[in-house]
Amino acid sequence: MNAIPQATTLPREDSAPDRAARWTVSEVEALYQQPLMDLIFRAQQVHRRNFDANEIQRSTLLSVKTGGCSEDCGYCSQAARYNTETERETLLPLDEVLAAAQAAKDKGASRFCMGAAWRGPKDKDLAKVSEMIRAVKGLGLQTCVTLGMLKEGQASELKEAGLDYYNHNLDTDASFYGQVITTHKHADRIDTLGQVREAGIKVCSGGIIGMGESRRNRAALIVQLANLNPPPESVPINNLVPIPGTPLADVAPIDNFEFVRTIAAARITMPESFVRLSAGRQAMSEELQALCFLAGANSIFYGDKLLTTSNPEADRDEALFEKLGLRPI
Repeated sequence: MNAIPQATTLPREDSAPDRAARWTVSEVEALYQQPLMDLIFRAQQVHRRNFDANEIQRSTLLSVKTGGCSEDCGYCSQAARYNTETERETLLPLDEVLAAAQAAKDKGASRFCMGAAWRGPKDKDLAKVSEMIRAVKGLGLQTCVTLGMLKEGQASELKEAGLDYYNHNLDTDASFYGQVITTHKHADRIDTLGQVREAGIKVCSGGIIGMGESRRNRAALIVQLANLNPPPESVPINNLVPIPGTPLADVAPIDNFEFVRTIAAARITMPESFVRLSAGRQAMSEELQALCFLAGANSIFYGDKLLTTSNPEADRDEALFEKLGLRPI
């Protein structure tokens, strides 16, 4: 039997994470190359050192402004330039948002996320979103928004409104980014995350797997997230949902075990972060979701819809959690 040479192939031990240490792409690629059982075992050890392995954080995501976005993200049904079934809508009124937040809380969600299809918010729109944040916060829920790229001073305004988390995904590795998005650069996303951090807001940032990227691209994405200082508190890992009418509509799906390896790599490199199963969970079997939880995922989006794509119904999730003995945080 061929043994894996520990000293030369595997990355550093992660029993005592060092914030100053930076992961390399080669180290994360070595994680991907481990036998799956060894990789999951290691990820589960890391997970148990930092979290209760039987607890899952549940978030609900509401699109408060849908469609009509000027960007050209190749995966997105909300880009105005693509011919999809998503229609352009105006910003939802506050009472509708508040009712959705209350319903999410009643279903067991602890965090309520609000998304708007903008390149970035105008000041007049930001004022309305800030009002939503204050109202949702008043229900006792954690608050999160995803509004695109921020201008100077906007993160501070969101902080003053009581925002807990700002979501702005890196989407993919910087070297692959231009094949998915051309209307802005990867560095623009990093800049927004820096503004969010400076304002004292927690960061929610992850990526989308299965857009035609290589394993090295996936490893590089994990490295770019893990090497943020500090890493994101919440890391959504999305499995591409191909949308008819978008440039990525016909991309072949990623192998399930490769997706699990990505979850494990995220857990090992970001031990203290919540790793979230996000878009694409609708198509995952119970067994695949259980493998992802075993590999270190401990957060999900919970509800019927993620912006414009479907999501497993709450009753299905409850049944799965009961089978697995998982408890909500």
